[in-house]
Amino acid sequence: MFPLNAWYVVARPDEIGSDKPLGRRICNQPIAFFRNSEGVIGAVEDFCPHRGVPLSLGFVRDGHLVCGYHGLAMGCNGRTVSMPGQRVKGFPAIRSYPVAERYGFVWLWPGDAALAQEEDIPVPAWHGRSDWAVGGGLFNIRCDYRLLIDNLMDLTHETYVHATSIGQKEIDEAPVATRMVDGLVVTERHMEKIKAPPFWQMAMESNGMDKTATVDRWQICRFQPPSNVLIDVGVALEGHGGFDAPVDKKASAIVVDYITPETDGSCWYFWGMARHFKADDAALTEAIRSGQHVIFSEDLEMLERQQQNLQAWPDRGLLKLNIDGGGVQARRIIDELIARERSPADH
Repeated sequence: MFPLNAWYVVARPDEIGSDKPLGRRICNQPIAFFRNSEGVIGAVEDFCPHRGVPLSLGFVRDGHLVCGYHGLAMGCNGRTVSMPGQRVKGFPAIRSYPVAERYGFVWLWPGDAALAQEEDIPVPAWHGRSDWAVGGGLFNIRCDYRLLIDNLMDLTHETYVHATSIGQKEIDEAPVATRMVDGLVVTERHMEKIKAPPFWQMAMESNGMDKTATVDRWQICRFQPPSNVLIDVGVALEGHGGFDAPVDKKASAIVVDYITPETDGSCWYFWGMARHFKADDAALTEAIRSGQHVIFSEDLEMLERQQQNLQAWPDRGLLKLNIDGGGVQARRIIDELIARERSPADH
């Protein structure tokens, strides 16, 4: 269902404190996250080797993860370091996972630890840029993570699901192009000489632009294996170059979609927006985050009900149209990654 030899976003750094562990299921694997005495994040099986209790029910003391049942203390390497009144030197280690804290997120490698290289974690365009601002949130969605990828690689649904915020009829009318660029699936559409929908009118006004002006709009979706989608979005005053318009003539951003499988039928969705205008305006960051929360909440019922239908009729075939090209290509890449893991000698 999902590649394991890959980096997945599993948490925001502030979710993992110095006193309590975080329990989270990633790719069907229950994992406990905690910080040691140096603040470094550890990730181990959420399973106490003594009686099988979830370690995430315990607490952190002196940089060790302590089981809340009998006090067994665990290190980041999965080895038991102490237990009241007991000799634990011979306890077998439980599994530990490669984990990294980078670019505002915590990343986990759930597959073969020997293959994990932190430098393979993709560097986002806004990293280290003071002229960008980022805000976002987290949803746990009861659907196959690939349905969410399909949703994000085909934004035609905005006209219908998000009719009062970012949707407009011109999305339906604009042609869609899908291609491969440097190993990424890219799906894009451009709309010229249109009026901006409500969300983008707010963004235009915040950037000192006339919200009623005619604009050129773009949506450029990039699927980044194994499961992330970054979308260049924005509007520019008509005739100033669209996507390439000067900063003062446009309101532009990258929609951040880090998607991580939880189980075969559920996923973690770390969403947000990296904004390339008015980066120092904290109130605007919060307003956009709140607006995104409403917009993405509108997708939840659709995706979860879609999952229920597909489970109820597992043998029904689905139609594929030209607008589905991005999702089809993304799934092909996912299937290839899984096939390589299962038959490494054949690839």
